[in-house]
Amino acid sequence: VLSFIIFICYIASLAASFMMAPLLEFLLALFLFFAYASKLNEKFKGLYWPLKDFLRCVTAAIIYFAISIAAVSKYNDGASKAAGVFGFIATIVYAIDFYITFNDLVTFLKQGNSDSPEGHKSEDEDSDSNSD
Repeated sequence: VLSFIIFICYIASLAASFMMAPLLEFLLALFLFFAYASKLNEKFKGLYWPLKDFLRCVTAAIIYFAISIAAVSKYNDGASKAAGVFGFIATIVYAIDFYITFNDLVTFLKQGNSDSPEGHKSEDEDSDSNSD
């Protein structure tokens, strides 16, 4: 919702060239929301969904911070200032989401690492028995 508000503010401002970043972030967040809601993450196990969400949070926080500084410092209209302020708020929200997602990612990777040595051992034992 915050990305959509920022997108609307950038459309109404002189800094309309920055509108693409919040639009893409809004669409990506909408896609991930529907992917989790429709349990696509359970159907496509080959994709590392926590990593995808982690990268989205990191890039969104960096991009929102950068365009917010540019919008507040370069443009003088009210809509640009509002978009910049909302962008700073979005940076904080994405940084918090980054922290939460990082903890989930660490848990996810620890589970993956504990499963993989067992899988490799059984495959190695099978290949050794087949070679005899």
